[in-house]
Amino acid sequence: MPRYIAAIDQGTTSTRCLLLDERAHIAAAAQREHQQIYPRPGWVEHDAEEIHLATCRVIEQAIVESSVRPGEIVAVGITNQRETVVAWDRRTGKPLHHAIVWQDTRTQSLCDALAAEAGPNRFREQTGLPIATYFSGPKMRWLIENHRAVFDAAERGHLMLGTIDAWLVYKLTGGAQRGVHVTDPTNACRTMLMNLHTLQWDHDLCGTIGVPRDALPAIHPSSEPASYGTTTPNGPFEAELPITGILGDQQAALVGQACFEPGQIKNTYGTGCFLLQHTGETPVQSRAGLLSTVAYQFADRPPAYALEGSIAITGALVQWLRDNLGLIGSSAEVEALAGTVHDNGGVYIVPAFSGLFAPHWRADARGVIAGLTRYANKAHIARAALEATAYQTRDVVLAMRADCGQSPPQLRVDGGMTANALLMQFQADVLDLPVVRPRITETTALGAAYAAGLAVGFWSSTDELAALNPPDHTWRPAMEDATRKRLCIGWAKAVERSLGWEDVG
Repeated sequence: MPRYIAAIDQGTTSTRCLLLDERAHIAAAAQREHQQIYPRPGWVEHDAEEIHLATCRVIEQAIVESSVRPGEIVAVGITNQRETVVAWDRRTGKPLHHAIVWQDTRTQSLCDALAAEAGPNRFREQTGLPIATYFSGPKMRWLIENHRAVFDAAERGHLMLGTIDAWLVYKLTGGAQRGVHVTDPTNACRTMLMNLHTLQWDHDLCGTIGVPRDALPAIHPSSEPASYGTTTPNGPFEAELPITGILGDQQAALVGQACFEPGQIKNTYGTGCFLLQHTGETPVQSRAGLLSTVAYQFADRPPAYALEGSIAITGALVQWLRDNLGLIGSSAEVEALAGTVHDNGGVYIVPAFSGLFAPHWRADARGVIAGLTRYANKAHIARAALEATAYQTRDVVLAMRADCGQSPPQLRVDGGMTANALLMQFQADVLDLPVVRPRITETTALGAAYAAGLAVGFWSSTDELAALNPPDHTWRPAMEDATRKRLCIGWAKAVERSLGWEDVG
């Protein structure tokens, strides 16, 4: 009888379900978008019930379209948008407020107050994180302080808080009747409430930030042989299936890329970019503008840690060329346009539309186009837009090198922009490293499947996993050192000119 792992990939804009066989081939895939809610400038919300219903629909669709029987699915893995917070009532299993999304900035004043005493790195030793609106803990406190139903539930001991993974596990395992309240370290470490060394909720952090520990989920390994719980027969799987894997989305991509050895690094190219480098069994405290995070924890093994660098605007810059400037009719056209010129013509674009993320962390930066002459045309601008992604990636890789003292052997890549061969070649050139794209680029869902499958013996080891997704294409550096140096100096000048544009508190 064929066997499958179900991977649920719950992202910022949509939810997917993939069914994978023992060779990691995708037997079925279904996807459904959900609404983005913007109540005020800087506020971003999701309807948690809508996300749950979308999850149920894509599970049902994948099963129906593939003719896979529920009994052929041996385990379920979940990966999710990180830092997005749901508050719900223990008695009813219903949300008390819209989910507050990771992009939301409403907690800025709360974060400023937390940082006032000892600066933004006040909790970095315990958490690996600076104090920022990005993370979940301040969002939880905001809900308690600003929404009466959440406050009342907390006062009466009925409040449940969690990131999207915890919400989906709870609903899929029965909700108010028998739902399990769990998360894993890759999600918990993004709350500013978990101690990075003990992998448990920190009493002092919870008290200082103002989140009741009894409302938080239990923290279990990312791959759990005993399972977090089983799905309900009256749910979308129509069977009791063990949920045995949970990973935050970027850590799932790291696992999906089989980065199981210290020094290995992956970059996911999407609206923005997320780079993670495996750093071993001890967290590395960054001095170069990166985050220290849990990479994964497989049951009965020590946790693996990573350094993370996030870039806000990469693919979104191509969309900007399309939607705001009208230089291209579709995002796919940018490579052909950029390919009509041999270089950037001296043009650089720094897409600091709302500041620069890692490793600069400059909220006062704004976007600039530098180096314009009468020679420059729209093809040079298109090429500069693509090159901006590669330069920003290089900045993060250099920061990782500074923190770890070594250069990675290669950059493993995934995400939509990896289809752009011009960008990938330029990425290899400015990094002076091979850039490797795997056969299966759905690495986020693949990582969730790997975590779930390892737990139940579907796959036997990380060595087996590494062989399942071999390289599809490798781009090798072909640029002369002098050219690389000249181009990178130009990028550094452009970045410098983007700084100090806005007055920020």
